[in-house]
Amino acid sequence: MSNNQQAAGTNAPQPAPATPNTNGKRKRMLLSLTAAVVVAGIGYGVYWGLYARHFETTDDAYVAGNVVQVTPLVGGTVVSIAADDTQLVTAGQPLIQLDRADTQVAMEQAEAQLAQAVREVRTLYVNNGSLAANVAMREADVAKARDDLRRRQAIAGSGAVSNEEISHAQSALKAAESALLAAREQLASNKVLTDQTTVEQHPNVQRAAANLRSAYLSFARSTMPAPVTGYVAKRSVQVGQRVAAGAPLMAVVPLDQVWVDANFKEVQITHMRIGQPVTLEADVYGSKVEYHGKVAGFSAGTGSAFSLLPAQNATGNWIKVVQRLPVRIALDAQQLKDHPLRVGLSMNVTVDVRREEGAAMVSAAPAKPMQTDVYEKVAQDADQLISRIIGANNGGHSTGLPTASANAKPAHT
Repeated sequence: MSNNQQAAGTNAPQPAPATPNTNGKRKRMLLSLTAAVVVAGIGYGVYWGLYARHFETTDDAYVAGNVVQVTPLVGGTVVSIAADDTQLVTAGQPLIQLDRADTQVAMEQAEAQLAQAVREVRTLYVNNGSLAANVAMREADVAKARDDLRRRQAIAGSGAVSNEEISHAQSALKAAESALLAAREQLASNKVLTDQTTVEQHPNVQRAAANLRSAYLSFARSTMPAPVTGYVAKRSVQVGQRVAAGAPLMAVVPLDQVWVDANFKEVQITHMRIGQPVTLEADVYGSKVEYHGKVAGFSAGTGSAFSLLPAQNATGNWIKVVQRLPVRIALDAQQLKDHPLRVGLSMNVTVDVRREEGAAMVSAAPAKPMQTDVYEKVAQDADQLISRIIGANNGGHSTGLPTASANAKPAHT
């Protein structure tokens, strides 16, 4: 090596040796960070073991409710609409009115037919008396003809009565007996139509009453009431539209009867039971409003099993996907009143699964079905109208129920 190279190597800068203070500070920082991570891990483990593992949460949850369809029971032309979307309606409130001209005519015809049937049946009962009187008269004729024949036969040997007169008397007796037989048959035939029944229960009257009941129902059903109390949604009907029976015209949603369908992963429902407490938060209100509810039941299948196109897991291209099971959550009625929810809103659900005393599936008797009684009054009014017409044509008194002409005008609200 040359002298110049040695000089260059000697003059090259050398790295500064690490000081003991720098190494110690770095070690302390690493130890502190490691200790913090260990403490955090231990703390989370303790938190999960003592508390968090007893709760199952999901944000795949939505408000659900009954969407009650308003559909016509008879076809017709819409002449009036008394409610629109977002409006609150009460059960029985008229919503849609159809033209009543045709149904009014049919009901008036049915009223006249019922009145005629009652009067015809009354005639049958009156005829029983006249036919019985006719039988008595024919019996008297037979007795008279028999006496006349006996008297003539008694004096026939004396020559006072000819054989011709006796023959005429015998013919008269036979004629009287035939007339008596015909009268008895007429009475029996008329009694067959009236025995073991009354005017009100007579088949002819009942048939006419059934026709009137059908006509009245068609007349009354031209007004469509709200089946339940709730808010109008999905109105699609317009004035002047010709609608058919069964066509959906609008819907009524009772927001006081909503629930939450929470879709939990299949691994989350192991310890879930009916009746376990649930806390919920709605995105519309945020964390400032907390709902309380209970697990009401579990779906009979996963969402994919009931989808329009179920997965075909038997094919060769199979990939395991964690399924979700809908869990129904019943909400507190007072909280719903204070903070109403709408169908379809997103919810955050947390289920407390610490207590597992409840059933995994519903085993009790089925709950009371949802029902409406707004259509019962129509049938009652029909029965009152029938009773009034029968009474008026049977010598009774009117019940005061309005007739078809009184009810002909559509109800506008």
